[in-house]
Amino acid sequence: MSEAAWLDVIRQMDQTYSGLIDYQVELEKKNADLEAMRQFMDSVLESMTDILIVCDRNGLVIQLNKTAARLAGLPDGSTGTGTVFDLVASFSHEALKAMLGRASQAAPAVSEEIVLHTTDGEAPFEVSASPRRDARGRLLGVVLIGRHVGELRTAYSALNLAHDQLKDAQAQLVNSEKMASLGRLVSGVAHELNNPISFVYGNAHALERYVDRLETYFNVVEQGATREELVTLRHSLKLGKTVARLRDAASGALEGAERVRDIVEQLRRFSGTGRAPPEPFDLVATVQTAVGWVTRTQRPDLVIDWAMPNALMVTGRSGHIQQVVMNVIQNAVDATETVQNPRISIQLGSEGANAVLRISDNGPGLSDDVRDKLFEPFFTTKPVGKGTGLGMSISYRIVADHEGRLSASNAEGGGALFEVCLPIEGAGTDA
Repeated sequence: MSEAAWLDVIRQMDQTYSGLIDYQVELEKKNADLEAMRQFMDSVLESMTDILIVCDRNGLVIQLNKTAARLAGLPDGSTGTGTVFDLVASFSHEALKAMLGRASQAAPAVSEEIVLHTTDGEAPFEVSASPRRDARGRLLGVVLIGRHVGELRTAYSALNLAHDQLKDAQAQLVNSEKMASLGRLVSGVAHELNNPISFVYGNAHALERYVDRLETYFNVVEQGATREELVTLRHSLKLGKTVARLRDAASGALEGAERVRDIVEQLRRFSGTGRAPPEPFDLVATVQTAVGWVTRTQRPDLVIDWAMPNALMVTGRSGHIQQVVMNVIQNAVDATETVQNPRISIQLGSEGANAVLRISDNGPGLSDDVRDKLFEPFFTTKPVGKGTGLGMSISYRIVADHEGRLSASNAEGGGALFEVCLPIEGAGTDA
C-alpha cells in the first residue's frame, strides 16, 4: 500500500475518532440533563403535600410520592405494593373503579371523595384521575392525585365560623347604635307620650265624675223618690250636660289611647331586629316621626324648613330608614349647636324612579378629611362619650341594603348636606 493510501486511512480514522468523542460529549450532556430533570421531578414529588399514586392500566401501583407512602406506612418511592385498591377502603372501590374507567377513556377529569387506609386509620381524600400516556399517545396507566378532605373541611368550617361571627358582630353593632339612639331620644319620646296620656287621664277623671253623678241619681230613683224630687236632683247634678259630655269624654280617652298605641307601634318598628320582610311604607310619615323625636327636646329657637309631598311610598323596613333619618338629623342638630340661629332644611321629592331626601343645616359644614372618613366605622368628631362613631356607617349600610344611596357634601350656602336616595314603590315594575 502506498504512503498516500496510508495517510488517507489515518485521516479517516482520525475523523471517526473525533466523531466518537463529539458523540460521547453530547451523550454525557444529555445524561446530565436527564439526571437534572430526574432530580427536579423527585424534588417536586417530595415537596408535594398532596398524595400522588401512579398505577398501570390494571391498577397495579407503579410509584407513590413521599406523602402517599408516609400516609400508607410504606417506604418512600415504594413500588410493587399491590393494586391501588389495596390502599382504598372497600366501600370506595366502586367510585375508584369508575374514576379509573373514565381516565382510561380520556374523559374529563372529575374529582371524587375516596377513603384511603392511612397509618392513623381511614381518612377521606378528594381524588382526581388523569391518564398517563407514552410518546405515541398509547395509554400506560393512570395518575391519581388527592388532597385530605379533613383539612379542607376544617378550613371551610373555620371560614364559616368567622363569617357567622362577623354577621353577629355586625348585628350587635346595629343594635348597639339603635339602643344609643333610643337613649338619646328617651326624653323626646316621654314628651311625645305625655300629651296623649294626659288627655286620657283628664278624660278618665271626667268620666269618673260623671259616673258618680249618675250613681247618685239612680240610687235616689231606686229609693222611690217623687217626680218633683228627681227633677230637682237632676238639675242640681246637671245630668243633662253630664250625659252630653259622656260621649265626648269617652271619645277623647279613646283618641288619646290610640295616639299612645301609634307611638308604641312606631317604637316597636324602630327597635325591630330587621328580620321582618320589606314592605311598602310612607317615607313622609317616617321622616316626620324621626324629625319630631330628635328635635322635640332641642333648642326652642331651632327652625325646621319643610318641603315634602303629602305622601311618598317606598319599600323596605320603615324602622331602619327612620333610624337613618334620626342619625342624620341628630348630626345636623349637633352641627348647629353653637350657631346663633340654627336652621335645618328638609326636602323630599321624587326624581325619576327614586325618592330623594335632602337634609341640610347652617353649621360649619364638612372638611375634606371628615367627608372622606364619614362613613367609616368608629369615626366620629364628637367628644368621647357623646358619639359611638357607628351611626353614619350603619346608616350607609342600611340605605345600601335598601338598594339606595347615602351621600354627604357641603351645601352651596354653607353647612352640611346629606342626601338619601331610595327606590320608589312600584317604580321598577311594569304597568
